[in-house]
Amino acid sequence: MYRFFVEPAQIQEHTITIIGNDVNHIKNVLRMKKGEELWISDQEEKEYHCYIEEFLEEEILAHIMYVQEPGFELQSRIYLFQGLPKGEKMEWIIQKAVELGVHEIIPVSMKRCVVKLDKKKAEKKTARWQQIAESAAKQSKRMKIPRIHPVCTYGEALEYADESCQVRLVPYERTEGMKETKEMIEQIEPGQSIGIFIGPEGGFDEKEIEAALQAGMKPISLGKRILRTETAGMTILSVLMFHLETC
Repeated sequence: MYRFFVEPAQIQEHTITIIGNDVNHIKNVLRMKKGEELWISDQEEKEYHCYIEEFLEEEILAHIMYVQEPGFELQSRIYLFQGLPKGEKMEWIIQKAVELGVHEIIPVSMKRCVVKLDKKKAEKKTARWQQIAESAAKQSKRMKIPRIHPVCTYGEALEYADESCQVRLVPYERTEGMKETKEMIEQIEPGQSIGIFIGPEGGFDEKEIEAALQAGMKPISLGKRILRTETAGMTILSVLMFHLETC
């Protein structure tokens, strides 16, 4: 069954008004008809099982059949600070990170990033990445659409992590001790906000690691093998998802 997202203001006692791009998608792409059922999320706590009641020129009215609170979201907000990768890797990273429950993705321009985006290109990319996040959220039955933060510098990322995250982790290939990493993750409590820093293809510059440690971030190990940038983030997200959903 198809899933869509609305703002709380679009929800009335028995009806939800669908507006924006979803109207065209429902009418002309999915070719849905009156009476067909769909799920609608308020991006907060509730999910509405509805059927299409009426098509208007720029709106669709959906009648609420029943409401449920499925609890598909993780108990902790996870922020993925991703060093900009080359090619279309960022699109894949966003898609999979959303499936694994990430709360927000922050693309970060780091010293060893091959990709360099000017302001105009960065804005265009961010808009595209947000669309990918929305599609992935619909497919994976998320209750909310993770935000794709505008591309920022490494210094700005450290500041944002300090403001937003209670736990801040940086997987680094020179970190030893899987036992220590396991203990550190087991100490994370549901409800704590978590920041993860992932380097680009060339890895972190040593000065970037020094700055991260000075900012209070904890280095962790993801094993004895060197992981690609698109693999490292998914690995730690998977570990955190398992921990948060079983503790």
